[in-house]
Amino acid sequence: SQENAGEVLVGTLGWTGNFRFTFEVDNKNELRIISGINPYASEYKLPANEVFRTPDFYFTYSCQGKGEASRSFHDWARNHQIKKGGETRMTLLNNWEATYFDFNEDKLIGLIDEATKLGVDMFLLDDGWFANKYPRSSDRQGLGDWQETADKLPNGIGRLVEESQKKGIKFGLWIEPEMVNPKSELYENHKDWVIHLPNRDEYYFRNQMVLDLSNPKVQDHVFGVVDNLMTKYPGIAFFKWDCNSPITNIYSMYLKENQSHLYIDYVRGLYKVLDRIKAKYPDLPMMLCSGGGGRSDYEALKYFTEFWPSDNTDPIERLFIQWGFSQVFPSKTLCAHVTTWNRGTGIKFRTDVAMMCKLGFDIKLDDMSQSDHLYCVQAVKNYNRLKPVILDGDLYRLVSPYGSNHTSSMYVGKDKKTAVVFAFDIHPRYGEKTLPVRLQGLNSDQMYRVKELNMMSGSSSSLKGNGQLFSGEYLMNVGLNVFTTRHLNSRVIEIKAE
Repeated sequence: SQENAGEVLVGTLGWTGNFRFTFEVDNKNELRIISGINPYASEYKLPANEVFRTPDFYFTYSCQGKGEASRSFHDWARNHQIKKGGETRMTLLNNWEATYFDFNEDKLIGLIDEATKLGVDMFLLDDGWFANKYPRSSDRQGLGDWQETADKLPNGIGRLVEESQKKGIKFGLWIEPEMVNPKSELYENHKDWVIHLPNRDEYYFRNQMVLDLSNPKVQDHVFGVVDNLMTKYPGIAFFKWDCNSPITNIYSMYLKENQSHLYIDYVRGLYKVLDRIKAKYPDLPMMLCSGGGGRSDYEALKYFTEFWPSDNTDPIERLFIQWGFSQVFPSKTLCAHVTTWNRGTGIKFRTDVAMMCKLGFDIKLDDMSQSDHLYCVQAVKNYNRLKPVILDGDLYRLVSPYGSNHTSSMYVGKDKKTAVVFAFDIHPRYGEKTLPVRLQGLNSDQMYRVKELNMMSGSSSSLKGNGQLFSGEYLMNVGLNVFTTRHLNSRVIEIKAE
């Protein structure tokens, strides 16, 4: 199968735990696929008259290539599966790269001001805001003790919510409720809640361990992290739910003789917690984050509005990452942040890449030049105007980054009146001849005006045909010269019906 031709079956598993895909070609050259829970250390004893429901496998068929299959998946997901699939997503400024663990109330209020100037919908406070006996000044302590650190936030989360609301934006908060540092009050009081083989040394990943969600008391605790914060601060508008450690030395003090149930009952315990949160806070958006792409499945997306595809935010790598995830996940589920990764790329290139998904900023705005800052403000305005097309339109992958020095994708509104083309020159060859790119998904007999957006201050568009009218037939059969021979160059082009 190709992007726009051939038969293809596209499928994915809905299970937020260990999984396995088996592909077997038999003696008749026929392919057999088995997908489900990974059987490793997961023998499950089922009592009489009880039902074990295996995870759902979602799939679609296309006889017009991978592109049509992806668009079918995206429509189904938005309409039927992901939380708030029909609603928009919030742009945001995250403090992580600007402060890491080193912040106080005044510094955060300053960043809320920066978020307001940037024009985003929300300020998101990341890791480092909690614990008092062992204050969270690094990732070595405090995880599990979900009270605000008194000397960092003397007026609590409430002051930050209040300041955000005063300035007309939302406030979001980072949590990692499934995890614990050994250096924490939670660990000292409830060591039996931690997954750990009693006859082995403790093993730490990111200096933390995993709580035993097969235990109903742990489920109550994890639900309580969200519930207590929302009860105390109902103005919290968003949670970034992180999960940075794999389960190792797997043993449950709660399960006792049924240790082979733990991998499965952990995930079921997680779903029980998420069911309770969704029932009590049905309108609460949450980001699914896990060590950089460790969780991205359609069962979890019943509870989360979006997910973090990777900790790798290098914009060149993100072009490949976003291309891959787009095969089965719509753009509104993919969080893409503008960061300082790969300073060899300009702010325009980094922002244009992030605009292809759910746009966020995780960058120190103070370090920006005035022209870079003005560019970002204008880009946010353009993004907010085009969000309905980018987040809910049909995706057409025009030129793959694999095997090419360029890549391009476009989103077309369901009414075919507005489209947005993203084009990137990664590392063109010297003297390379670039060819026009044929657009897709437009109405042949409709006239469209072409306009390049997101221009840096003082620069003008070199796009041939910029500002001119073309028929949909012309754009789809002749195309536009969207590529250049400039390294790390990017273009965002609006195609609007007249």
